[in-house]
Amino acid sequence: MTVIRSGRPLRACLRALALACAAGALAPASLGAAEPPVPSVPKVTPIPVKVIVIANFEPGADTGDAPGEFQLWAEREHLDEVIPLKGALHPLRRNAQGLYGMVWGSPDTMLGGVAEQLMALLVDPRFDFTKTYWLFTGISGVDPKVASVGSAAWSRWVVQGDTLREFDDREVPKDWPYGLFAIGAAKPNMLPAATEDFAGFTDTGKLTMSVKLNQGLASWAYGMTKSVPIPDNAELQKDRARWKGYPEAQKPPFVLMGETLGSVRYWHGPGRTQWARDWVNLWTGGKGRFAMTNMESQSMAGAMQIAAKQGLVDPARVLVLRTGSNPSMPPPGVSAVESVANEGAGQKVAFEANYRVGAPVVHELLAHWDRYRDTIPEAPAP
Repeated sequence: MTVIRSGRPLRACLRALALACAAGALAPASLGAAEPPVPSVPKVTPIPVKVIVIANFEPGADTGDAPGEFQLWAEREHLDEVIPLKGALHPLRRNAQGLYGMVWGSPDTMLGGVAEQLMALLVDPRFDFTKTYWLFTGISGVDPKVASVGSAAWSRWVVQGDTLREFDDREVPKDWPYGLFAIGAAKPNMLPAATEDFAGFTDTGKLTMSVKLNQGLASWAYGMTKSVPIPDNAELQKDRARWKGYPEAQKPPFVLMGETLGSVRYWHGPGRTQWARDWVNLWTGGKGRFAMTNMESQSMAGAMQIAAKQGLVDPARVLVLRTGSNPSMPPPGVSAVESVANEGAGQKVAFEANYRVGAPVVHELLAHWDRYRDTIPEAPAP
């Protein structure tokens, strides 16, 4: 029982009692064990990585079964050494010449992406990527105005097609071509003019949707590979004959320079293809042209941007090569519904083109590493 002494105000006594109770309640925590100190990560001498090839999917194993985007690289370049990597579902591989390669594994759902697994590689302390040349390669939908199925495009920009505003095309104003437009813009085909308090941003520059690659390096790679023959077949020839009025789509597969648009939505059709052309034109200041659409380029570019800010990579050493496995829209007289899943013959040729066009660049960088380690090769725009 608390005795209130004569002359002591009741309010003061109650305050003292409350403090005593609070102190008692806190006492057990103060007597408990503190959290252990965070241990230091053991220091290692990282291996300088010269060249690495990054692919996006394999339907099965890295070697020995039906090929995807990586298997031809793993088998033909003898990437036989397997290096397990925490955070990635496929291992890192390398050969005796110093070529590394990796493909991303699927969590067996459509959840999860490639950027998370790329970041696991980027922060692995066993490897030094500060002078590494990166070749990001994979198959894509190709714009028939620009190239034919099986063709290979070296990118000068990677454009992101995910973070935007969207209305149903049936509900947009009559003078709008579609319901897709930039955050901070008033309508399609306009750059952001105001942040509109989006995510608390005050700078419209933070709403950018493109990454400009080292265009001199891309031109150098294109110059080295522009005459590389890409296999053709009778089925592709038959398909090309349907592209009346699209001369580039009627050519046998070839090497070109053109931009990649990454979007996790698998879109298809003439309306969205026109949006892609406009979107790439908008975000490259009219200097780029849409060539390839895929679902990974934007995620890879974002992870590399983060790594560059941390000093982990040199963004001037990044190459992006995409090959067309199918057109991004149907040929004249065919509906989008009929053509959306037509990737059979084109996919096999696109896998082959990934390797055949990318390999000469990789071999040159490795063969003359003493030159390219400190001097990045570049060439003027073709």
